[in-house]
Amino acid sequence: MKNKVLKTALKAVKYASAAASALISAGIITSFFPAKEKPSKGRENPLVTKDGAFVAAHRSGASIAPENTLMAFEKCAESKDFDVDLFEFDVHLTKDDELIVLHDKTLDRTSNAREHFGEKDIYPETKTFDEIRKLNFGENYVDSENNQPFRGLRLGEIPENLRALSLDRLLEFLESKKDYLYSIDIKNSGEIGKKAVDKFYEILKELNLFGRVILASFNGDVSKYVDENYPEFNRSASVAEALAFYFACAFNIDIDPEKLKFRVLQIPSNQYKIFRLGTKRLIDYAHRYNIAVQYWTINDPKEIKRLNDLGADCIMSDKPDLAYKIIRG
Repeated sequence: MKNKVLKTALKAVKYASAAASALISAGIITSFFPAKEKPSKGRENPLVTKDGAFVAAHRSGASIAPENTLMAFEKCAESKDFDVDLFEFDVHLTKDDELIVLHDKTLDRTSNAREHFGEKDIYPETKTFDEIRKLNFGENYVDSENNQPFRGLRLGEIPENLRALSLDRLLEFLESKKDYLYSIDIKNSGEIGKKAVDKFYEILKELNLFGRVILASFNGDVSKYVDENYPEFNRSASVAEALAFYFACAFNIDIDPEKLKFRVLQIPSNQYKIFRLGTKRLIDYAHRYNIAVQYWTINDPKEIKRLNDLGADCIMSDKPDLAYKIIRG
């Protein structure tokens, strides 16, 4: 989903002739010339690291268990072989206003929803939490040996940790283990997205987690709603903000830190030929403004090491066990 959104943004930028010429220049400048050193600006940011990147389990560690299930979170939180600093996952609002952990817009890919409901393109906002709890979220998981160990489980056969997971239940579990950091992406947009933000705020207020949660969203209306109503949130940059920051970095523009509403850049590294985001220049420029730089989704060992060596603040990986081994040694 992140890839589709970013590609759409890139396509929009391409249609502007002025931006097109800037892209070429920016790519050259960013690749070969370091940013000028200047004193840091903006508030201190605990998400900017000093001794190696945070290890983040992307979609709760999608390679080691069915993504965004309690089983995956358990494997990360209870492992004796590796540890994670941050959990990255996504939430959607259900028909009865429950926030559930889910990446896609629909329930189709990660569960047996099509079979169960007898239809396709099943959006969580059209079903109640209890209805969604009847699904097997391990249905289509493929392990490292190309097996599907949970396929075919139905009704009473489905273990609790492969059923739909509510945000409050998940946070209560993780908080019983360790004081983790969280990056939580609100996937809904429009009025439903705003309602999701309100619910999100209530849960974090009850658990007193504002300082350790990054609110992410690729929907500009959600980011704007957060800024206007919940300024206490630490939020990541929108696509438009990330692109603007990239250009500012490329031409070493001095930004007024008061105008930066985000505290985190969550970006790909070098997956796109036009934008080379995995550079020391960009990281150093962001740190000038106390903006943390977190890269997704990095599963290649060499790229994990490279970004960590450059000073990235967080590596989000589907393979948190691998990232831990490389970053923590």
